[in-house]
Amino acid sequence: RAMGPVGVYRPRHPERTAFYQLLDRFFPRYVEAYDERFEPRCGPLRPVVPRTVAAFLDCGCLKNGFARLRCVSCGGEHLLAFSCSTRNFCPSCQAKRSALFAERLAEEVLAAVPHRHVVLTIPKALRGLFERDRDLLGLLSRAGYDVVREALAEAAGEAAGVPGVVSSIQTFSSYTRFHPHLHLLVAEGLFTSDGGFRAVEWCDADRLEERFRRRVLSALEEAERLSPETRERLLAWEHSGFSVYGRQVLSPDDPAQVAHLLRYVTRAPWRTDGARLDAEGRVRVLTPPDPTSGQTELVLDPLEWVHAVVTQIPDPGLHLTRSYGAYSNRLRKKWAHLRAGPSASDGAQLQACAAGVSDGANADPPESEFVKKRKASWARL
Repeated sequence: RAMGPVGVYRPRHPERTAFYQLLDRFFPRYVEAYDERFEPRCGPLRPVVPRTVAAFLDCGCLKNGFARLRCVSCGGEHLLAFSCSTRNFCPSCQAKRSALFAERLAEEVLAAVPHRHVVLTIPKALRGLFERDRDLLGLLSRAGYDVVREALAEAAGEAAGVPGVVSSIQTFSSYTRFHPHLHLLVAEGLFTSDGGFRAVEWCDADRLEERFRRRVLSALEEAERLSPETRERLLAWEHSGFSVYGRQVLSPDDPAQVAHLLRYVTRAPWRTDGARLDAEGRVRVLTPPDPTSGQTELVLDPLEWVHAVVTQIPDPGLHLTRSYGAYSNRLRKKWAHLRAGPSASDGAQLQACAAGVSDGANADPPESEFVKKRKASWARL
């Protein structure tokens, strides 16, 4: 009986990519020039930046360490270079994180109900505030969840219902700018206190946008990051700069579409082949066609390109993906019980979790089959 083709491990050689070569060449100059050129508008160089870049430049290179893999059947061997495991920076390591994230949500989190992909953005006038204070990105994510939760509850008329929402925070755009925005995967209804699911009609986009604008501005004012006068001035803008787009609905019968979306919203900010150095010593970045000029390249000074790249490195401890409501960790522990039909106390737990209230520690559940598979994921990814 003929056997199918056997996969062959091929080293990826990151040092041969333009992305690697540009960082390796220009990052030391960027560090030297940072205090004078970038600190006045961006603040001090974050300690996580040199650490992450150094780890990335060591990633996938055999000279920096490797594991020797040997097949017990045939005796064949090959060397596997260690990876950097950085977050939201190394294209290879982030691709692995994205694939595992999509698998985990599909296997352990998402219910078999329709979901809607919702994108929420903020005006340019506020983006620098989030760049200088990365902790505000969590505030932005929570504001997005709160307005969706309130709108769904209002549409359903079910006070005890809880939405299921997964939020992915992104800070990049196709044009190298720092562009904080949210991708939400929202169950198209509410999980009720009797363990069921109640589908509801989706909210009006304009109303949701206005709610999101007011919630973000109020939260920034409460956090003392925005003055009351600035808040009122922004509320007076005819074109707010906020936007909510939520036309894409994903069917539970198409898991491949859901997995593709989850990988997309957690992808790395940069492609390894997305930039090159021209003959004049400038970096040319591939972009989608410009809406005005139609150009498909952005030309940058090398140090400006490095700055745009390293700006995307998240602060330590900052979670870029978050789960809320019925998909939160503390409620998901009881998922099987809730689906089977919870008690009245479980209904109160649902309502408390919808409001963000916890009644106990968020302990991890026993090791799942997914966790066991993840530990060996390097062998197939």
